[in-house]
Amino acid sequence: MAVHGNRGRCAQPCRLPYELLEEKNVNDKVSEKIIDKGYLISPRDLCSLEYLPQLINAGVKCFKIEGRLKSPEYVAIVTKIYRKYIDKVLNNEEYTIDEKDILQLKQVFNRGEFSTGHLSNSANKSLIFKQKPNNMGLYLGNVAGYNKLKGHIKLLLNQPLSVGDTINFEKENTKYNVSELMINNANISKAKIGEKVVIGRMKGNIHIGDKIYKLSSKEQLLEAEESYESENIKLPLKANIKVKKGEPVTMNVYVQNARQSLYKNINVNIVSSLVPEIAQKNAITKERIISQISKTTNTPFEFKEINIDLEDGLFIPSIKELNEIRRMSLTKLESIILSRIKRNTDLDEEKLDQIYTKYTNSFLSKYSVQAEKNDENTKQVVAYFNIINPEYDYTKLSKKYISAVYIPLRYFMRKNCAIALKQITSNFKTYIYMPAIIKANYKNVIKHGLEDLIKEYNISGFIISSLGDLVLLEKYKRKYEFIGNFTLNCFNITSINIFRNLGISKITLSPELNLEDITNINNIEREHIPLELIVYGNTPVMKMNYCLLGVSNKCYPDCLMRCRTDNKYYLIDRLGFKFRILPDNVQTVTTIFNSKTTCLTHIDAGINSVRIDLLDESIDEINNIAKASLTGAKLEGKQYTYGNLNREV
Repeated sequence: MAVHGNRGRCAQPCRLPYELLEEKNVNDKVSEKIIDKGYLISPRDLCSLEYLPQLINAGVKCFKIEGRLKSPEYVAIVTKIYRKYIDKVLNNEEYTIDEKDILQLKQVFNRGEFSTGHLSNSANKSLIFKQKPNNMGLYLGNVAGYNKLKGHIKLLLNQPLSVGDTINFEKENTKYNVSELMINNANISKAKIGEKVVIGRMKGNIHIGDKIYKLSSKEQLLEAEESYESENIKLPLKANIKVKKGEPVTMNVYVQNARQSLYKNINVNIVSSLVPEIAQKNAITKERIISQISKTTNTPFEFKEINIDLEDGLFIPSIKELNEIRRMSLTKLESIILSRIKRNTDLDEEKLDQIYTKYTNSFLSKYSVQAEKNDENTKQVVAYFNIINPEYDYTKLSKKYISAVYIPLRYFMRKNCAIALKQITSNFKTYIYMPAIIKANYKNVIKHGLEDLIKEYNISGFIISSLGDLVLLEKYKRKYEFIGNFTLNCFNITSINIFRNLGISKITLSPELNLEDITNINNIEREHIPLELIVYGNTPVMKMNYCLLGVSNKCYPDCLMRCRTDNKYYLIDRLGFKFRILPDNVQTVTTIFNSKTTCLTHIDAGINSVRIDLLDESIDEINNIAKASLTGAKLEGKQYTYGNLNREV
């Protein structure tokens, strides 16, 4: 799970099995209990057909299917069905979904059938399918009889079945190809729903009563293959070619019967270097010219009409020159069409340049002065608390080693944390750490409660976790400092400059960077804007809009509310590694932390501001970590990792 998808190396940890561990502490005695197991973070496949009308009416212009590592047949079937229902909406037709189309989608691929994802306003308790992480297919029936010696299986069909289809048994991971199908001892090629059949040549971990699933339909796949192999839609063209004695051959091309604005009023003229000669024997014919010009096999074009103005008795020295005329005309035509589909934006580039110049001048002058004051002796340690524990005495935090504190916004909303927050904000520069995900309901809470919160506590600024925060907190920009969080994924000078120009005064570098990149960036940027590096902490490897404890993407009345206890929860992977999880009952967003703690306390990257991310550490441990981060001492232990520091990007 520590392998980051941002680095192009997603190991698909969501498709692996886990156990959910609950850890209780009662009277200083820790007890552990497995409260769930399976493929706990493996989502069902999304099917949004029922929401297409609302999505289109909401202004959605483009729909994407998740086709990574899927077959061409999958793409053909899904796009065909979605095209059908998109057209229904656009043509104002009655919108009813044919169950046959849903079965087609399920047959080509599904994980535990489908989910509507997060499209509904209701709690979705079917978002995750923990029984199986891969293709489920369609339920075919149950094993009614099994002859191990012959490998014969009896069943009553819940779906049609044909020789060439593939099936799977619930206790088997093997995919079986149906090569023998019988009714009453007679071989058949296909059978219908409701028929009692025998499938031959089946051996494995098979028992009477086991469920059987039809993973693929040979007929469906063949139809899909034919659909994309036979489909060869080309843009119809008309050409006028002039071949005259002593003159270069010319060709005029335009789109025939162009109805879409994209293809209208395109007129391509090619004047070649080819000059016909007087024929001594075989003169060029119209048929030969048409034959050469018509060869558009590997292009998106097709000549439907070619008119030839040919003077008699001429000879063309090189037929290859005719091919070159065709190629030149089609290349020019394609470039014109592509230039027309260039995306237009509402951004005024000149105005943007003015804004950037204004911010650049302001920040360069501000931070060039600060940079002169910053030297190796002004290194500061910032502590970010993932958790505020009301039982801790935060007055014991070391001012000697810690310069500032970041606190998640949600803790400012909790009354039981008021004393702890007063202790921190009275002794340290304190910044409100904005969540990476802010839902609509939470946005309203922020808008209405933030003003009172700032009046109550001594706040120095905000940690900006997304671009949306800049809009949400616009009115606080002048008075409070904005620090860019690592979630902005600042990976290079370009991204750093963009955020600096948007009003961010310090940037926390992406944990994806290695030491060489960090050093190079710092050598360039240290005179322009302060940089911050996370040198300690369990990196969040995943955020889910889903609660593993309540098994839903939203809170609901009869939930057990485990998230409101002081218990700790972990995901345990198949290798025994424990990944701490933090539920959020305000937004139902779960954070999953890496099982190992990144520790770079002794690494010298030349950056003066370092950050320690804290989870379950005690006050004494926090002070020791801060001291090590400030002095460059190395923390020893198998629980530590260098993260991506020495890994190639």
